[in-house]
Amino acid sequence: MELKPFEKKLYLSSPTTHGDEIKYIQEAYDTNWLSTVGANINAVEEMIAEKIGCKCAVGLATGTAALHLAIRLAGEKLYGQPKVGHGVLEGKKVFCSDMTFDATVNPVAYEGGEAVFIDTEYDTWNMDPLALEKAFEIYPDVKMVVIAHLYGTPGKVDEIRKICDAHGALIVEDAAESFGATYKGKQTGIFGDVGVISFNGNKIITGSAGGMLLTESEEDAHKIRKWSTQSREDAPWYQHEELGYNYRMSNLIAGLIRGQIPHLEEHIAQKKAIYERYKEGFKDLPVVMNPFDASVSEPNFWLSCLLIDRDAMCKQVRGEKDVLYVTESGKSCPTEILETIAKYNAEGRPIWKPMHMQPIYRMNGFVTRQGSGRARSNAYIDEGTVLDVGMDIFERGLCLPSDNKMIPEQQDVIIEIVKRCFI
Repeated sequence: MELKPFEKKLYLSSPTTHGDEIKYIQEAYDTNWLSTVGANINAVEEMIAEKIGCKCAVGLATGTAALHLAIRLAGEKLYGQPKVGHGVLEGKKVFCSDMTFDATVNPVAYEGGEAVFIDTEYDTWNMDPLALEKAFEIYPDVKMVVIAHLYGTPGKVDEIRKICDAHGALIVEDAAESFGATYKGKQTGIFGDVGVISFNGNKIITGSAGGMLLTESEEDAHKIRKWSTQSREDAPWYQHEELGYNYRMSNLIAGLIRGQIPHLEEHIAQKKAIYERYKEGFKDLPVVMNPFDASVSEPNFWLSCLLIDRDAMCKQVRGEKDVLYVTESGKSCPTEILETIAKYNAEGRPIWKPMHMQPIYRMNGFVTRQGSGRARSNAYIDEGTVLDVGMDIFERGLCLPSDNKMIPEQQDVIIEIVKRCFI
């Protein structure tokens, strides 16, 4: 096969629109409802609540805003309302997924808390229940756990829920990447005490921005709507009795989301076909795709990722911002594959760098199933035992072009590029 660069860039995951979005955006424009109230917001909240199977959904400006208010809500339930100017989590530790985007954990810092990162497990690339149980042994006073479902694959929900219940801890469920994914037939986002999804520009359903907080409590939903509109009281003037935020979703963004929601299952089917095509194409290579347990979960297949076998890795060294590798016959590494894909005008990216490896959080606690500790350099394996699973997956993994508008012929080129990296 002769390989040529794509004339039009092949993206990791770009927005997929269908036409109805313009109708709802135009409706907002024509009726002059351009701010944070309007028919689109009302419709989207109802549609999401029905789709996911929760009582209430609250539209917010971003997924990060939704996470912030979810963590604040859970914090107030645990510790009460703080004084103005003080975070609800000041002096408190919170257990958080380690391998995720930093938006999952930053709101803990917004509220003055300290994230303690829980290592990853290989079965789903999500929070390791054994490491979580070990964390409660080390930090028995912790009462909040923030979990994320990586790349659209549900974590081990039942095991994590059982552990948290045993320790009286609330769960904030970050389902930003997993809208439409199911665990035992139920949608992700409703397994925590409060949940969150995202409509960021590269998500499976997008509003260019936007997020949603999910709850079974109408009282909590009312509180979140109030907080997200600067905590304005029901008075004829602007009256404020508690801290508020400018976090409400706009009616224009809601119009874009409203036009896409009916196509969720279609998008998931397209993403799944991409995943399965990669899996078949790579069957003779020393790699595996991002895993899931088909007996209990169905991912939304948002991003297709691969993990290179350890003995098929060429030498690769990463600094904070730079990386070096040495080509070796029959071997490759994420950097070589990503650089080669980029030469053909396609976009991939590294796996999320674990939070405990990030400079901003390097002094925070980190717990593996072996206990408290931090692997350094390549010392994440000791006598065959992996001491730091997240570091290992980051070292050997990468995200492939997963745009659901990618046609099979384009994907065949990506598959061939990856194969040639191992020659």
